[in-house]
Amino acid sequence: MNCLARNIFMWVDFFSRLFARLPLPWLYRLGGAGGWLVYLCSPTYRRHLRDNLTQAMGAPSRALLNQAIAEAGRQALEICWIWLRPLDTVLAQVKAVYGLEYVEAARRDGAGILFVTPHLGCFELAAHYCAHVGGAPLTVLYRPPRYRALEPLMQAGRVRGSVKTAPADLAGVKQLLKALHARDMVGILPDQTPRAGEGVWAMFFGRPAWTMTLGARLSEVRDTRTIYVWVERLARGQGYAVHYSLPTQDDEGDLANRCAAMNLEIERLIRQCPAQYLWGYHRYKRPRGVPAPETKETAT
Repeated sequence: MNCLARNIFMWVDFFSRLFARLPLPWLYRLGGAGGWLVYLCSPTYRRHLRDNLTQAMGAPSRALLNQAIAEAGRQALEICWIWLRPLDTVLAQVKAVYGLEYVEAARRDGAGILFVTPHLGCFELAAHYCAHVGGAPLTVLYRPPRYRALEPLMQAGRVRGSVKTAPADLAGVKQLLKALHARDMVGILPDQTPRAGEGVWAMFFGRPAWTMTLGARLSEVRDTRTIYVWVERLARGQGYAVHYSLPTQDDEGDLANRCAAMNLEIERLIRQCPAQYLWGYHRYKRPRGVPAPETKETAT
């Protein structure tokens, strides 16, 4: 670890542990202010947030825009709380659960479970709670942070209880497949932009988005149930509500159709609580080496 990386890790670790000591209501006030600070100071982030929110919801009301800005800041700071507080303390903040019967039925039938969790609400808590109620190991896919010095902190926060991580590479995909074949549980964040060769163009809120194919491929593993889950951040730091649901879209057909169906499911979840989606993410970017999406104008 070079000097710069060591200093970065030292300061991030210090502030993360400081934020983790705060009660959730205080952390959310601070996070809301931080969300506004980033929004006002970063023109690129501000453009992505407004453009993505408008693409999905039409011209947003002032109230929805304000909530989305503040919730993004809360999401950033609550990661410290989720990662660094004792796991029992974190799980105790779940105040309501909806659709748990889908998880219980899958485990009772001896099926593997693919949990699909978009960047909605407190997605860092979703894996821990799914592992807690599922009664089986849960493997989640992750991308190493840009600053590798931060990876020990991230891994310490995520690899707890019966949660394991798999890197976003071929070895990690094999790890996920092995878990599902063993009738264990797997979790993915399906709304990240994959690299060239790992996605297809599929509509997302009426616009082509380079969409990962991994979720659709994993859902084909024999005796695997797909369950969508998101964790709602309750007002004023009063805890969380976990929402489970089964797919409502027909996922038959080729890989592109199944990826499109998964995007429609994600849209359905986001519409339940649009203020808590991570709109500032550059969801519509075209990775290097990926051809432009075919449109009516380009198709011949």
